[in-house]
Order: sequence, then C-alpha cells, then structure tokens
Amino acid sequence: MPTEPRPADELMESPQAPTEPDAASQDVTPQQPVPAWRPNAPTMATPDTVVHRRLATGLLDSADAPLTVHLTGLGCDRLETAVTPVGDNVVLIEVTASAAATVRAEWRVPCVAATAYWTPDTNASRWLPPSWIAPRTVSLALGAPLASLIGADDRALCTAAVGETSAPVRVGAGVVEESGEFAFTVEQDLTADGPPLRLRIDLSGRHFAATLQAVTAWWGEGLHHPGTAPAARMPAYSTWYSLHQNVDTAAVERQAALAVTVGCESIIVDDGWQTTDRARGYGHCGDWEPNPAAFPDPAAHVAEVHRLGLAYLLWYALPFIGRHNDAWDRFKDMILREEPDLEAAVLDPRHPEVRAYLVEKVSRAVEQWDVDGLKLDFIDRFAVTDPPPAPAGADHTAVHEGVLQLLADLDARLRRTRPDIIVEHRQPYVSPGLWPYATMIRATDCPLSPAENRQRTVDCRLTAGPLAVHADMIMWNSAETPEAIAVHLVNALFSVPQISVDLAAQSPDQLAALRFWLGVFRQYADVLQLGVLEPTRPDLGYPLVRAHAPHTTVVARYAPLPVALPDRHAADGPQTLLVANADGDPAVLLTATRPEQALARVQDCRGEILSETVLDLVAGVNSVTVPTGGLLTLTREH
Repeated sequence: MPTEPRPADELMESPQAPTEPDAASQDVTPQQPVPAWRPNAPTMATPDTVVHRRLATGLLDSADAPLTVHLTGLGCDRLETAVTPVGDNVVLIEVTASAAATVRAEWRVPCVAATAYWTPDTNASRWLPPSWIAPRTVSLALGAPLASLIGADDRALCTAAVGETSAPVRVGAGVVEESGEFAFTVEQDLTADGPPLRLRIDLSGRHFAATLQAVTAWWGEGLHHPGTAPAARMPAYSTWYSLHQNVDTAAVERQAALAVTVGCESIIVDDGWQTTDRARGYGHCGDWEPNPAAFPDPAAHVAEVHRLGLAYLLWYALPFIGRHNDAWDRFKDMILREEPDLEAAVLDPRHPEVRAYLVEKVSRAVEQWDVDGLKLDFIDRFAVTDPPPAPAGADHTAVHEGVLQLLADLDARLRRTRPDIIVEHRQPYVSPGLWPYATMIRATDCPLSPAENRQRTVDCRLTAGPLAVHADMIMWNSAETPEAIAVHLVNALFSVPQISVDLAAQSPDQLAALRFWLGVFRQYADVLQLGVLEPTRPDLGYPLVRAHAPHTTVVARYAPLPVALPDRHAADGPQTLLVANADGDPAVLLTATRPEQALARVQDCRGEILSETVLDLVAGVNSVTVPTGGLLTLTREH
C-alpha cells in the first residue's frame, strides 16, 4: 500500500474556477460565489480572494464511488495539498494556504442504511441532522473535532477528525435533502506559516468504535501523558449529590470511613468547602480559602482521611471569580465575560497575573494540605464564540493559548510536589489537547439518569485516550430497591463509579448491592476500563455493551437482547464470560455456535449465589435465568 503523499497532478480544479496556464495562479477565483452543493452557511464574510479546489482522495464510499473533497480557501490565492493513505480506505489530508485564510473542506457520502450521527457531544437521540444546521465550534475547552456517520451492524459509513485540538475548528454535518446524501464540512483558520489543516477520513467500514479509537490513537501520536495514579481507576465517593454545599470536617470524615468499607479508594470534596454560603451560586469562588468554621485545620483533616485509607480530591471552579470575594476588585477588569445569574465572572487567562494567581491558590491544596488531586470544574466556560481582542497586559492573543498556558503552569507546579497528582476534567471539555493536564474525565451531571450515565460514559471511553473515565455521581432515593441500585451501577460498568449518597442512611441490602458491584468493578477493572470496548446501537443508547481482553469478556445487557458467546481464543487457560443483567427480563439468552459445556454461576444483586452448575450449551439459543441487577459468570475450559 502506498504511503507517500499523492502528487499535485492528482488534484482536480473546481469546474467553477477558471483554469490558467500558470500553476501558481490557477486556483485564484476573485469574487467567486460559494458552490451550490455546500451544505452549511458561511461562518465569515466572503473575502475578495477565494480559491476552490476539488481533491481526489483515492477513497471509495459505500457505493464504491470515488470520494472527492471540495476545498475552499477564503482569503488566499493558493492551496497546497497532500493526501497520504494511512490504512485500508483511510487517508490523511493536509492543506496549507498561501496566506492567512479560512480553509473549508466539504464532502458527501451516500446516506444508505444510516442509523446514527455520533459526536463527542452526547446526544440521546443520535439523530441525522439536516445539512442546514449550523456547524458546531469546538476548541481546547469545548468538545473535540470528530464526527461519525454510523450505519447498519454498527459499521461506520464515514468517520472524520481534525488534527487541531486547541484552536477553534468548525465541524458541520447533515442530510442533504435534495439527494439523500450526508454532507460533512470542516473549517479551520490557517496562518501562512502555521500548521496545516490535517483531516483524517475513514471509510473503512469497520465497527464505529474501532474507527473512533483509531482517531484517538492518531491524536495521541507524539503526545506525552504522565500516567494515571491507580486510585483514579478505582471507585470513588463524591460529596456533591449527597451533601451539596453542606460539607464540613465531621461530615466528610464520616462518609470517608463508610466509603472505605464498600470499596471506594478516594473521596472528592466538592463545592462548599470554601464558603459559608449555601445558596448554590458561584459568588464565593475565587479567594479559595477554606471556610474556617467547617474546615479549621485542612491539613489535619486530609491526614485523617488518608489514615482512613482514601485519597483526597478537592473541587475548584477554575474560571470563576465571584462578586462576594476579596479578589473581585482586583480582577474585575481582567475577565472574558460576566455571568450575572451565577454572581460571578469568567477570568481571562491571557493575563499572566490571572494565571499566576490561580496557580498559587490551587497549588496550596497540594503543597500545604497534602491533597492527592483536584476536581477542576467549568473549564468549558473559557470557551468563547466571539472572544474580545487581547487586552492591555495580556501576553497571549488567543484565549485557548492562555488556557493552555494556565493548565501547563499549574501542572508543572503541582507535579513538583506530587508527581502522581490526580486531576479530574468533565464533559464537555474532552479535547485531546487537555490530555497532558488531566488523569480522568467525568460524564457531565445526569443525576438519577442511569441510561444517560451509560451513554455519556461510553461516549467518553471511545475518545478518552489515556484518561480514566468516571461516571457521573451515582445517587438514588432512600427507598430504592437493591435491584434498582444494582441497575444504576451496571449502567456505569465500563467506567469508574462515583458514589454520592449518605452511606450512613443505607439499609443492609442496599449496602450489600453497592459492596458487591463495587467489588466487580475492582476485580475486573483491567478489562472493564482498558479492554477493547464494543458498544452496540448508539441510536438506541447502547442497549448492549461489551468489553474484552484475552481471557475475559464482560457484557452488560440493558435490554432483552441475546448475548453471543465470544469465539474461543487460542490462549491457554479458562475463558470467562460475565453477563450483567440491567434489564427487567431475567431470561438471558446465550447464543452459541457449537455445543459445549461451561460452568455457570448466577448471583443476585447482592452477590448471593443463586446457582452454580455445569451447563450443556447447544448450538443456537440457550436460556439462563439471571435476576435484574444480577450477574452470570460463565467459565469455559480451554
């Protein structure tokens, strides 16, 4: 397979552009209207100089037709391009401009048997949007430049991604109503001497998860990640839903002592530690001083939690400066925008004084109080659609450059004291440009919504790279059944669970369900978090999810769907299949390709063994009774 870029003579000029003998000027099309096939409205006024180009990619779409990418350069007179095959029906396209310009790439694929449109922005419907929907703008602090059109059998009809993961990129897609095609657009602002537009298009037809994970590997090339502390991959306790702002030394230590007994290895102390206010606003963020009545001696408090056996993480709303803080008068003129409803403003990280202040304040928790990690919240608030010009005193022009500098400075300072620092980020700030400064990423808030938690954690897993993925905090009503609690936990099975209920108020059966399933998380963490992940039917919210490693496969069943026994591997030793049943139907159907025997153990939601027997499996369908919230463990000898 050739791996060299294709020469320029494989490029096709747009039929709308006049062709001149001089190669240097053949792309110039002054005052040229935008092509009629373009699916989205322009995001900027058309400049005097516009160049169009049709680029042959060498790819074949699902109808075996050649894929052509239409390029438009707004503000330049020449585009230089290279197309490099990087896999079977996968290419990397690089585009540079002769001057500072906006470059737009657009292409279409047949919308045949399409079932879902996937982006990192979790969308429960996964609908196929119309092509006239405005593009989404992604940047370092918001989203990631990636999209996939998914068809039957969970195969990706087209997966596309951009290499720029810090500066803003506009990504559009949608159904072309006139033709029944699906159009993709990518738009990036280039400078004459800056990096090119790098566009990866995958028409391989593989499982959509495989194409997304290939993009993740591409983003990670040459990127250094300092590693993830073991505690970041183990169950955690969070104070947010259980205590909200009503936190103090006694309450946190009481929950910490109980959290250890159910299998947690860290505690995350959320909003409230820095204020006496309990109104749930952010007017008291920015000074980052402990509430002296609630936390009179933070270092001694953290030491006690360590003695109990937990790592300690502390919450910071990094961008906010509140109106009721001493720091407000100092920084009120160094902000990106005010947030009146929150009684706060978003600081402008382009100011070195802002960055130095935040680094000093946040580092204190690690250097003086010995906390193990930080929950850095609301980084997405740094994302601005129309950023103000760089103000006087700023040392960066672009906001994303200031955010990168802030996080890099903070990371360097923290790791001087604690090289294995744990840092939590959260949807929607999931850009791979943030990977070096985080160790875990959490699904955004979806309290008491297990299906939403499932979708969000699976989405994060598909593009999280080296980061541990955490579920949103799992909570339930005090009257909830153990079976329903188990269902909540199974919906987060392929991530790290965070528990946020008053553990002192739980019944023995509720605690038994919690203890059992956290034990499953811990025992099978390697396959659940690091194994090959294969979710099904994103259009239906992933009703069946599978993760597998050489000797172990874990399947979670969220609907009454059959579970196929995995093929036997050549590896020595027994092979284990775990089936977690989160559906109300206890009849779990196993489909086998040939007769065989296997040892089957069935446990209920509390972990009590209901049966343990040798199953004579037939070729075809085999029914095993597994109660809701229960677990089937099938051991097949080699």
